[in-house]
Amino acid sequence: MKELSLNILDIAQNSFAVGAPNTSVVLDETDDTLRITVSDDGCGMSPETLKKVSDPFFTTRTTRKVGLGIPLFRLAAEQTGGYVNIKSSQSGKDRGTVTEGLFYKKHIDFTPLGDIVSTVCSMMQGCGENNLLFVHRINGKEVRLDSRELRSVLGDIPLSVPEVQQWIRGYLEQQYDEIKNNNI
Repeated sequence: MKELSLNILDIAQNSFAVGAPNTSVVLDETDDTLRITVSDDGCGMSPETLKKVSDPFFTTRTTRKVGLGIPLFRLAAEQTGGYVNIKSSQSGKDRGTVTEGLFYKKHIDFTPLGDIVSTVCSMMQGCGENNLLFVHRINGKEVRLDSRELRSVLGDIPLSVPEVQQWIRGYLEQQYDEIKNNNI
């Protein structure tokens, strides 16, 4: 994938597809590193599935025979000297999956984050009734959006309504602009 934001979208969509009630996407960014963590409290993966998840010829989807999301995410991290760790449990209080990738931004092979605003809008549109928390910390400052807070204001209006999507985009852009303007 040409942008890390597309990897984030792919991993989050997997959480939504298995019906995870809560998914969080947290980006911790410094001048040197980008740590991406996608976690959910869904059904988790069996130890056998967890071992296979990085194999591009393994997928649980019935619509295709390959699963390139995690392998490409891992490749993007490792080619910068970083890593991807995946933890998953099918029971107990730790039930769900946590996917964490560390990327070294100054490496020549660093894949750019890309259009994270559009990605978050797509995730909010696609999360359905599930909860999504997005946090992007940039050198100690924070962009944040929580579907639970949006729903508490919107009531029965879905997050996928075009006017809501337009507001979400503007709200995220405003937060990123404030961080950018404070760093000048």
